[in-house]
Amino acid sequence: MTQIWQTAVSDVDTKKISVLDRILIGRSAAMQQLKQVLSVVAPTEAPVMVQGETGVGKELVCEALHKASGRSGDLVAVNCAAIPADLLESELFGHEKGAFTGADQRRIGRIEQAQGGTLFLDEIGDMPLALQAKLLRVLETRRIQRVGGRGEIDVDFRLVTATHRALASDAEAGRFRSDLYFRINVFPVSVPSLSQRTDDIPLILEAMIGRQQDRNPDAMPPHFNQGALRALSAHSWPGNVRELRNMFERAAVLFAGRVVTAEAVQNVLLPSQGMTSVPAEPVTMQPTIIAGDDQDAIRTILEAEGSVDMRSYLRDIEERLIDAALRKNGGCVSQAARTLRLQRTTLIEKMKKLSITREAVMMN
Repeated sequence: MTQIWQTAVSDVDTKKISVLDRILIGRSAAMQQLKQVLSVVAPTEAPVMVQGETGVGKELVCEALHKASGRSGDLVAVNCAAIPADLLESELFGHEKGAFTGADQRRIGRIEQAQGGTLFLDEIGDMPLALQAKLLRVLETRRIQRVGGRGEIDVDFRLVTATHRALASDAEAGRFRSDLYFRINVFPVSVPSLSQRTDDIPLILEAMIGRQQDRNPDAMPPHFNQGALRALSAHSWPGNVRELRNMFERAAVLFAGRVVTAEAVQNVLLPSQGMTSVPAEPVTMQPTIIAGDDQDAIRTILEAEGSVDMRSYLRDIEERLIDAALRKNGGCVSQAARTLRLQRTTLIEKMKKLSITREAVMMN
Protein backbone atom coordinates (compact mmCIF):
# COMPACT_ATOMS: atom_id res chain seq x y z
CA MET A 1 0.00 0.00 0.00
CA THR A 2 2.84 2.37 0.87
CA GLN A 3 4.51 1.71 -2.48
CA ILE A 4 1.28 2.42 -4.35
CA TRP A 5 0.85 5.70 -2.48
CA GLN A 6 4.45 6.76 -3.14
CA THR A 7 3.97 6.05 -6.84
CA ALA A 8 0.80 8.17 -6.90
CA VAL A 9 2.60 11.03 -5.17
CA SER A 10 5.58 10.84 -7.56
CA ASP A 11 3.24 11.32 -10.52
CA VAL A 12 1.70 14.50 -9.09
CA ASP A 13 1.48 17.49 -11.40
CA THR A 14 3.87 20.18 -10.10
CA LYS A 15 1.39 22.86 -11.21
CA LYS A 16 -1.09 21.55 -8.66
CA ILE A 17 1.56 21.75 -5.94
CA SER A 18 2.22 25.36 -6.97
CA VAL A 19 -1.48 26.21 -6.63
CA LEU A 20 -1.60 24.57 -3.22
CA ASP A 21 1.52 26.44 -2.07
CA ARG A 22 -0.07 29.79 -2.89
CA ILE A 23 -3.09 29.07 -0.69
CA LEU A 24 -1.72 26.81 2.05
CA ILE A 25 1.22 28.56 3.70
CA GLY A 26 3.88 26.32 5.17
CA ARG A 27 6.87 24.14 4.39
CA SER A 28 6.83 21.91 7.46
CA ALA A 29 6.76 18.15 7.01
CA ALA A 30 3.12 18.06 8.13
CA MET A 31 2.08 20.64 5.53
CA GLN A 32 4.10 19.05 2.75
CA GLN A 33 2.36 15.77 3.43
CA LEU A 34 -1.05 17.46 3.38
CA LYS A 35 -0.30 19.13 0.05
CA GLN A 36 0.83 15.85 -1.47
CA VAL A 37 -2.41 14.18 -0.40
CA LEU A 38 -4.49 17.04 -1.81
CA SER A 39 -2.60 17.06 -5.10
CA VAL A 40 -3.43 13.37 -5.59
CA VAL A 41 -7.14 13.63 -4.79
CA ALA A 42 -7.81 17.08 -6.33
CA PRO A 43 -8.42 16.00 -9.95
CA THR A 44 -10.74 13.13 -8.96
CA GLU A 45 -14.47 13.17 -8.27
CA ALA A 46 -14.09 11.52 -4.85
CA PRO A 47 -15.90 13.23 -1.95
CA VAL A 48 -13.40 14.60 0.55
CA MET A 49 -13.92 15.01 4.28
CA VAL A 50 -11.61 17.60 5.85
CA GLN A 51 -11.01 16.96 9.53
CA GLY A 52 -9.16 19.04 12.07
CA GLU A 53 -9.38 21.16 15.17
CA THR A 54 -11.25 24.46 15.21
CA GLY A 55 -9.20 27.21 13.63
CA VAL A 56 -6.77 25.08 11.60
CA GLY A 57 -8.02 26.45 8.27
CA LYS A 58 -10.33 23.76 6.92
CA GLU A 59 -12.03 26.22 4.55
CA LEU A 60 -8.64 27.19 3.11
CA VAL A 61 -7.93 23.51 2.49
CA CYS A 62 -11.21 23.27 0.59
CA GLU A 63 -10.34 26.36 -1.45
CA ALA A 64 -6.95 24.88 -2.32
CA LEU A 65 -8.56 21.58 -3.27
CA HIS A 66 -11.04 23.35 -5.55
CA LYS A 67 -8.38 25.48 -7.25
CA ALA A 68 -6.18 22.43 -7.86
CA SER A 69 -9.11 20.37 -9.19
CA GLY A 70 -9.41 22.29 -12.43
CA ARG A 71 -13.20 22.34 -12.16
CA SER A 72 -14.77 25.17 -14.14
CA GLY A 73 -17.59 26.03 -11.74
CA ASP A 74 -17.55 28.02 -8.52
CA LEU A 75 -16.65 27.03 -5.01
CA VAL A 76 -19.85 27.40 -2.98
CA ALA A 77 -19.55 27.21 0.81
CA VAL A 78 -22.32 26.57 3.32
CA ASN A 79 -21.85 26.51 7.09
CA CYS A 80 -24.47 24.04 8.28
CA ALA A 81 -24.11 25.21 11.89
CA ALA A 82 -24.76 28.86 11.05
CA ILE A 83 -28.13 28.42 9.30
CA PRO A 84 -31.31 27.57 11.25
CA ALA A 85 -32.44 23.99 10.64
CA ASP A 86 -35.80 25.06 9.15
CA LEU A 87 -34.04 27.27 6.56
CA LEU A 88 -31.16 24.99 5.64
CA GLU A 89 -33.16 22.88 3.17
CA SER A 90 -34.21 25.92 1.17
CA GLU A 91 -30.66 27.26 1.33
CA LEU A 92 -29.27 24.06 -0.15
CA PHE A 93 -32.01 23.04 -2.58
CA GLY A 94 -33.59 26.37 -3.42
CA HIS A 95 -37.34 26.90 -3.70
CA GLU A 96 -40.07 27.75 -6.16
CA LYS A 97 -42.22 30.85 -5.96
CA GLY A 98 -45.06 30.30 -3.47
CA ALA A 99 -43.44 27.25 -1.89
CA PHE A 100 -43.98 28.79 1.55
CA THR A 101 -44.92 32.09 3.16
CA GLY A 102 -42.46 34.73 2.01
CA ALA A 103 -41.29 32.79 -1.06
CA ASP A 104 -42.29 35.55 -3.49
CA GLN A 105 -39.88 34.41 -6.21
CA ARG A 106 -37.89 31.40 -7.31
CA ARG A 107 -34.55 30.99 -5.57
CA ILE A 108 -31.62 28.90 -6.78
CA GLY A 109 -30.07 26.85 -3.98
CA ARG A 110 -26.41 26.43 -3.12
CA ILE A 111 -26.22 22.98 -4.72
CA GLU A 112 -27.29 24.38 -8.09
CA GLN A 113 -24.92 27.31 -7.66
CA ALA A 114 -22.08 24.79 -7.38
CA GLN A 115 -22.87 23.34 -10.82
CA GLY A 116 -19.59 22.28 -12.41
CA GLY A 117 -17.71 23.32 -9.30
CA THR A 118 -17.31 22.38 -5.65
CA LEU A 119 -19.87 22.36 -2.84
CA PHE A 120 -18.28 22.81 0.58
CA LEU A 121 -20.49 21.82 3.50
CA ASP A 122 -18.75 23.06 6.63
CA GLU A 123 -19.77 21.59 10.01
CA ILE A 124 -21.84 18.94 8.30
CA GLY A 125 -22.20 17.18 11.64
CA ASP A 126 -24.77 19.84 12.58
CA MET A 127 -27.07 19.02 9.66
CA PRO A 128 -30.51 17.72 10.79
CA LEU A 129 -31.09 13.99 10.27
CA ALA A 130 -34.06 14.54 7.95
CA LEU A 131 -31.98 16.72 5.67
CA GLN A 132 -29.14 14.21 5.76
CA ALA A 133 -31.42 11.70 4.06
CA LYS A 134 -32.19 14.16 1.26
CA LEU A 135 -28.52 14.95 0.79
CA LEU A 136 -27.73 11.25 0.55
CA ARG A 137 -30.27 10.87 -2.25
CA VAL A 138 -28.70 13.77 -4.14
CA LEU A 139 -25.28 12.15 -3.89
CA GLU A 140 -26.69 8.87 -5.18
CA THR A 141 -28.85 10.22 -8.03
CA ARG A 142 -27.10 13.52 -8.85
CA ARG A 143 -30.51 15.15 -8.98
CA ILE A 144 -32.26 17.68 -6.78
CA GLN A 145 -35.78 18.97 -6.36
CA ARG A 146 -36.35 22.52 -5.21
CA VAL A 147 -38.65 23.07 -2.25
CA GLY A 148 -42.16 23.34 -3.70
CA GLY A 149 -40.98 22.08 -7.08
CA ARG A 150 -42.17 19.04 -9.04
CA GLY A 151 -39.47 18.27 -11.55
CA GLU A 152 -35.94 17.14 -10.81
CA ILE A 153 -32.80 18.96 -11.89
CA ASP A 154 -29.53 17.28 -12.83
CA VAL A 155 -26.54 18.55 -10.88
CA ASP A 156 -22.80 18.07 -11.22
CA PHE A 157 -20.66 19.10 -8.29
CA ARG A 158 -17.74 17.87 -6.24
CA LEU A 159 -18.57 17.52 -2.53
CA VAL A 160 -16.14 18.54 0.19
CA THR A 161 -17.23 18.41 3.81
CA ALA A 162 -15.61 19.51 7.04
CA THR A 163 -16.22 18.98 10.71
CA HIS A 164 -14.43 19.21 14.01
CA ARG A 165 -16.70 16.49 15.42
CA ALA A 166 -15.99 12.77 15.60
CA LEU A 167 -18.57 11.75 12.98
CA ALA A 168 -17.72 8.06 13.27
CA SER A 169 -18.77 8.13 16.92
CA ASP A 170 -21.84 10.22 16.07
CA ALA A 171 -22.82 7.67 13.42
CA GLU A 172 -22.46 4.79 15.87
CA ALA A 173 -24.59 6.67 18.40
CA GLY A 174 -27.29 7.49 15.83
CA ARG A 175 -26.61 11.23 15.89
CA PHE A 176 -25.48 11.12 12.26
CA ARG A 177 -26.65 8.82 9.47
CA SER A 178 -24.14 6.04 9.02
CA ASP A 179 -25.00 5.60 5.32
CA LEU A 180 -24.30 9.27 4.65
CA TYR A 181 -21.13 9.11 6.72
CA PHE A 182 -19.71 6.33 4.56
CA ARG A 183 -20.80 8.17 1.40
CA ILE A 184 -18.98 11.41 2.28
CA ASN A 185 -15.96 9.86 3.99
CA VAL A 186 -14.51 8.41 0.79
CA PHE A 187 -11.27 10.36 1.13
CA PRO A 188 -10.62 11.73 4.63
CA VAL A 189 -7.99 14.48 4.95
CA SER A 190 -6.57 15.53 8.29
CA VAL A 191 -5.33 19.12 8.70
CA PRO A 192 -2.44 19.43 11.18
CA SER A 193 -2.84 21.72 14.15
CA LEU A 194 -0.55 24.74 14.43
CA SER A 195 1.24 23.14 17.38
CA GLN A 196 2.29 20.36 14.97
CA ARG A 197 3.85 22.80 12.54
CA THR A 198 5.29 25.70 14.52
CA ASP A 199 8.13 25.92 11.96
CA ASP A 200 5.55 27.49 9.64
CA ILE A 201 4.79 30.43 11.96
CA PRO A 202 7.34 32.85 10.38
CA LEU A 203 5.95 32.12 6.90
CA ILE A 204 2.36 32.57 8.06
CA LEU A 205 3.23 35.90 9.70
CA GLU A 206 4.99 37.00 6.53
CA ALA A 207 1.85 36.20 4.54
CA MET A 208 -0.29 38.12 7.05
CA ILE A 209 1.99 41.15 6.74
CA GLY A 210 1.74 40.91 2.96
CA ARG A 211 -2.07 40.86 3.09
CA GLN A 212 -2.08 43.83 5.49
CA GLN A 213 0.08 45.87 3.11
CA ASP A 214 -2.05 44.86 0.13
CA ARG A 215 -5.10 46.25 1.93
CA ASN A 216 -3.28 49.33 3.22
CA PRO A 217 0.03 50.19 1.51
CA ASP A 218 0.68 52.91 4.10
CA ALA A 219 0.40 50.52 7.03
CA MET A 220 3.48 50.01 9.20
CA PRO A 221 3.57 46.30 10.05
CA PRO A 222 5.05 44.91 13.25
CA HIS A 223 8.40 43.12 12.96
CA PHE A 224 8.87 39.93 14.99
CA ASN A 225 12.48 39.34 16.06
CA GLN A 226 13.98 35.89 16.61
CA GLY A 227 13.18 35.94 20.31
CA ALA A 228 9.53 36.67 19.54
CA LEU A 229 9.41 33.85 17.00
CA ARG A 230 10.85 31.43 19.57
CA ALA A 231 8.22 32.53 22.08
CA LEU A 232 5.47 32.03 19.51
CA SER A 233 6.79 28.56 18.69
CA ALA A 234 6.68 27.61 22.36
CA HIS A 235 2.98 28.53 22.67
CA SER A 236 0.44 25.68 22.62
CA TRP A 237 -1.95 27.42 20.15
CA PRO A 238 -5.29 25.94 21.24
CA GLY A 239 -7.01 28.23 18.73
CA ASN A 240 -4.60 27.27 15.94
CA VAL A 241 -4.12 29.62 12.96
CA ARG A 242 -7.19 31.64 13.93
CA GLU A 243 -5.53 32.41 17.27
CA LEU A 244 -2.30 33.34 15.49
CA ARG A 245 -4.24 35.71 13.23
CA ASN A 246 -5.85 37.35 16.26
CA MET A 247 -2.42 37.76 17.84
CA PHE A 248 -1.09 39.37 14.66
CA GLU A 249 -4.00 41.81 14.54
CA ARG A 250 -3.23 42.86 18.12
CA ALA A 251 0.42 43.30 17.20
CA ALA A 252 -0.53 45.35 14.15
CA VAL A 253 -2.33 47.81 16.45
CA LEU A 254 0.03 47.88 19.44
CA PHE A 255 3.37 47.52 17.66
CA ALA A 256 2.82 49.13 14.26
CA GLY A 257 6.19 49.75 12.65
CA ARG A 258 8.04 48.48 15.70
CA VAL A 259 9.91 45.39 16.77
CA VAL A 260 8.06 42.73 18.73
CA THR A 261 10.20 40.91 21.29
CA ALA A 262 9.72 37.72 23.29
CA GLU A 263 8.73 39.83 26.30
CA ALA A 264 6.01 41.54 24.28
CA VAL A 265 4.70 38.19 23.04
CA GLN A 266 4.55 36.66 26.52
CA ASN A 267 3.27 39.69 28.46
CA VAL A 268 1.12 41.54 25.95
CA LEU A 269 0.18 39.60 22.83
CA LEU A 270 -0.44 36.17 24.40
CA PRO A 271 -1.29 36.95 28.04
CA SER A 272 -2.63 33.96 29.97
CA GLN A 273 -5.50 35.87 31.58
CA GLY A 274 -6.39 38.27 28.79
CA MET A 275 -5.03 41.70 27.99
CA THR A 276 -4.93 43.91 31.06
CA SER A 277 -2.85 46.86 29.84
CA VAL A 278 -1.32 48.57 26.85
CA PRO A 279 2.44 47.86 26.62
CA ALA A 280 4.96 50.38 27.87
CA GLU A 281 6.64 51.88 24.83
CA PRO A 282 10.29 50.92 25.55
CA VAL A 283 9.48 47.21 25.67
CA THR A 284 9.67 46.93 21.91
CA MET A 285 11.18 50.19 20.72
CA GLN A 286 13.93 50.13 18.15
CA PRO A 287 16.82 50.52 20.65
CA THR A 288 16.41 46.80 21.27
CA ILE A 289 17.29 46.05 17.65
CA ILE A 290 20.90 47.08 18.09
CA ALA A 291 22.10 43.72 19.35
CA GLY A 292 21.87 40.02 18.76
CA ASP A 293 19.04 38.38 16.89
CA ASP A 294 17.45 41.70 16.03
CA GLN A 295 19.86 42.46 13.22
CA ASP A 296 17.37 40.51 11.10
CA ALA A 297 14.67 42.98 12.11
CA ILE A 298 16.77 45.90 10.82
CA ARG A 299 17.12 44.23 7.45
CA THR A 300 13.40 43.43 7.45
CA ILE A 301 12.49 47.08 8.07
CA LEU A 302 14.84 48.34 5.34
CA GLU A 303 13.61 45.75 2.83
CA ALA A 304 9.96 46.44 3.64
CA GLU A 305 10.19 50.24 3.51
CA GLY A 306 12.93 50.72 0.92
CA SER A 307 14.40 53.62 2.90
CA VAL A 308 14.15 55.00 6.41
CA ASP A 309 14.21 58.59 7.64
CA MET A 310 16.76 57.86 10.35
CA ARG A 311 16.50 61.27 12.02
CA SER A 312 12.76 60.95 12.35
CA TYR A 313 13.13 57.34 13.46
CA LEU A 314 15.64 58.21 16.21
CA ARG A 315 13.61 61.23 17.27
CA ASP A 316 10.59 58.98 17.72
CA ILE A 317 12.64 56.52 19.78
CA GLU A 318 14.03 59.31 21.94
CA GLU A 319 10.60 60.80 22.54
CA ARG A 320 9.09 57.47 23.54
CA LEU A 321 11.96 56.59 25.88
CA ILE A 322 11.72 59.94 27.66
CA ASP A 323 7.95 59.59 27.93
CA ALA A 324 8.29 56.09 29.41
CA ALA A 325 11.06 57.14 31.83
CA LEU A 326 8.94 60.01 33.14
CA ARG A 327 5.97 57.69 33.61
CA LYS A 328 8.12 55.14 35.41
CA ASN A 329 9.40 57.77 37.83
CA GLY A 330 6.12 59.55 38.49
CA GLY A 331 7.08 62.61 36.47
CA CYS A 332 10.30 63.28 38.40
CA VAL A 333 12.82 64.64 35.85
CA SER A 334 15.89 63.92 38.01
CA GLN A 335 14.97 60.26 38.48
CA ALA A 336 14.00 59.92 34.80
CA ALA A 337 17.43 61.31 33.87
CA ARG A 338 19.13 58.66 36.04
CA THR A 339 16.98 55.96 34.41
CA LEU A 340 18.14 57.16 30.98
CA ARG A 341 21.74 57.70 32.17
CA LEU A 342 21.61 61.38 31.23
CA GLN A 343 22.50 64.59 33.01
CA ARG A 344 19.39 66.33 34.34
CA THR A 345 20.15 69.43 32.25
CA THR A 346 20.61 67.28 29.12
CA LEU A 347 17.22 65.67 29.66
CA ILE A 348 15.57 69.05 30.18
CA GLU A 349 17.06 70.31 26.90
CA LYS A 350 15.82 67.23 25.06
CA MET A 351 12.34 67.65 26.56
CA LYS A 352 12.24 71.26 25.34
CA LYS A 353 13.43 70.25 21.90
CA LEU A 354 10.79 67.52 21.66
CA SER A 355 8.04 69.65 23.30
CA ILE A 356 7.63 67.13 26.12
CA THR A 357 6.28 68.29 29.47
CA ARG A 358 5.99 66.07 32.52
CA GLU A 359 2.49 67.43 33.14
CA ALA A 360 1.30 66.30 29.72
CA VAL A 361 2.96 62.91 30.14
CA MET A 362 1.32 62.24 33.50
CA MET A 363 -2.09 63.37 32.26
CA ASN A 364 -2.11 60.82 29.38
